Amino acid sequence: MTRTLLTRISFATATVAALSACGMPLSRSPGSVSSSTTPAPIPAASAGDEAGFQRFVQSFRPRAVAAGISPAVYDRAMANAHFNPEVIRLDRRQSEFTKPIWEYLDGAVSANRVTTGRQKASQLAGLMRAIEARYGVDSEYVLAIWGMESNFGANRGNTRIIPALATLAYEGRRGEMFQQQLIAALKIIQAGDVDADHMLGSWAGAMGHTQFMPSSFLSYAVDFTGDGRRDIWSDDPSDSLASTAAYLARSGWQRGLPWGVEVVLPSGFNYNQVGRTIKKPGGTWAGMGVRTASGAAMPGWNGAIIAPAGARGPAFLVSQNFNAIRAYNAADSYVMGVGLLGDAIAGRGGVRGSWPRGDAPLSNAQKAEIQNRLNGKGYPAGEPDGKLGTQSIEAIKAFQRASGMSPDGYATPALLAALRR
Repeated sequence: MTRTLLTRISFATATVAALSACGMPLSRSPGSVSSSTTPAPIPAASAGDEAGFQRFVQSFRPRAVAAGISPAVYDRAMANAHFNPEVIRLDRRQSEFTKPIWEYLDGAVSANRVTTGRQKASQLAGLMRAIEARYGVDSEYVLAIWGMESNFGANRGNTRIIPALATLAYEGRRGEMFQQQLIAALKIIQAGDVDADHMLGSWAGAMGHTQFMPSSFLSYAVDFTGDGRRDIWSDDPSDSLASTAAYLARSGWQRGLPWGVEVVLPSGFNYNQVGRTIKKPGGTWAGMGVRTASGAAMPGWNGAIIAPAGARGPAFLVSQNFNAIRAYNAADSYVMGVGLLGDAIAGRGGVRGSWPRGDAPLSNAQKAEIQNRLNGKGYPAGEPDGKLGTQSIEAIKAFQRASGMSPDGYATPALLAALRR
């Protein structure tokens, strides 16, 4: 799911990506359930909610028509649309804690998922070769996204998308975003790719084997099978996998380039040099004392160093392909999950370094307190929402530098204690 929130929801909306899919995700996909061609029943709504929803459906019609939706398509798609209270419940749900990255990766690259991924790679070898040849995207990472998003098609979701998006568009918390997604979904129906009754997916609107939001479908979906429809809902994953490869290709994927390599940083390394935007050739990093964890020569390509668990966890030199996956879902944990799962499917090793598994996880309330206290001390961390994005991480680094700490941008109970002093 980002894709940003406007293009796809990648974990459960309140998780790592602030969306999982959704992170949302994250697997990432929000609210996904066992795949089925039978739509899940819509729970009964209160009379007031249903009446207000039906007024919204009528009032939204002119906007949809102005966006190019024919009145007949709109009326048919909305004929059986009802307010779905379960969608609202799921949208408002927020866990107290977010998993630390090592726990997330344990699930993302589980033994069962790796085994299934290798089985799919063997079963679909011809298809994956054809997709890789057409789009220039290494097939193991397309398979990895499939595994992350829907457990290789097992969890595509059976929520009717039009009523779900209309409910979220009406409810108002993120109404404008979901109104845009609703129009995109109607355009898909109008194009003849699927009808409203068979447009199924997650409660938040993500669809198919690799959980495309409607706007992402319009931008990237392809008809790989040549049957005249971009059918990501079929049990046949061909169109979905090809569409995912097309997405990565247009996001700058470079065939044969590793998404990243694990590195070891020298003692006293300047953590001001850590971050996705600080890119240097591998030789330059080597001159600064950085070496690969495997002992191989440092790669020659430009890359940035990330330390997703701070100075006490493993570090990685990441490439343009890391950013291409990040265009699909902006949570670094998701990107690493895809990268490591793809590596494992292809038979390559995993992380060599140790994660700081003894660290107590911070609650969302504690993360919000960190943001609030950073703001109060003059380090702009953004809205104290408990979601530590780029602005918050930079604020943490600035505070750490000023306090004589390693500026690794990693939030811990010790950091919170220092901010409280």
